[in-house]
Amino acid sequence: MDWKGRRESSNVDDRRAISGGGLALGGGIIGLLFIFAQLFLGGGDINDLQQLFPPDGFGQTTMTPEQEAADEEEAAFVKVVLADTEDVWNELFRQMGRTYQEPTLVMFRGSTTSACGGATAATGPFYCPADKQVYIDLSFAQQLKQEFGVKGDFAMAYVIAHEIGHHVQDLLGLTEKMNQIRGQVSETEYNKYSVRLELQADFYAGIWAHYNQKMKNVIHAQDIREALEAANAIGDDRLQKKYQGTVTPDSFTHGTSEQRMYWFKKGFETGDLNQGNTFAKGVF
Repeated sequence: MDWKGRRESSNVDDRRAISGGGLALGGGIIGLLFIFAQLFLGGGDINDLQQLFPPDGFGQTTMTPEQEAADEEEAAFVKVVLADTEDVWNELFRQMGRTYQEPTLVMFRGSTTSACGGATAATGPFYCPADKQVYIDLSFAQQLKQEFGVKGDFAMAYVIAHEIGHHVQDLLGLTEKMNQIRGQVSETEYNKYSVRLELQADFYAGIWAHYNQKMKNVIHAQDIREALEAANAIGDDRLQKKYQGTVTPDSFTHGTSEQRMYWFKKGFETGDLNQGNTFAKGVF
């Protein structure tokens, strides 16, 4: 993705200097990857991890100058991607006769707080509808590469676009509908709705990539491959197979690798918001 020298969003709350300190380098969280893999990209309850990871961090180490430089470059990249999501969704909402409310993206290091509970590097990126903010520890970009084997900067762009997709769902009233459903169905049944919500956020990430390319011509074929590789790496079936040895579809919350790739690709190839109703009967 061509991003250097382009507009950076000002809707950023940079807490890296005041949050939990230090770069999360793996270590003790490696065995918990499956837990936060189910949480990141927006589907889990952040409060579930508060007892495991207190707000003051969990054993990070101070960054080297080289790590700090890489962190700053990642921050600039995230700001450019956020700016691009603003441009695309402002235009798409205008076409719908609506006004897009630009969310704030909180960058932190180690740990911070949100209206949805404590946020740590282990929770991964998430969207909090209570304060309409996206939270991200930039070390997650390294975890994508080191722990999930996902390479390229556009994998991180896909993650951000997915979280912004949850914000779009919130603005369109889907988040509130999900909250109403939660108390009316079993956990297994709710997980099925959660999968549909997550896959729609993948679709919206693809929609963003489609129009970002159309409006700015900054995305390359390799970028789309990187996004699809990320979607493939974080499917519920692949993660469960890797970390627990078996696959239990009833506990899926985000969708299979195949489903995640399919819906991102559908959004990117069609650019048609009307084709993103993952809640429709017979979709899958």
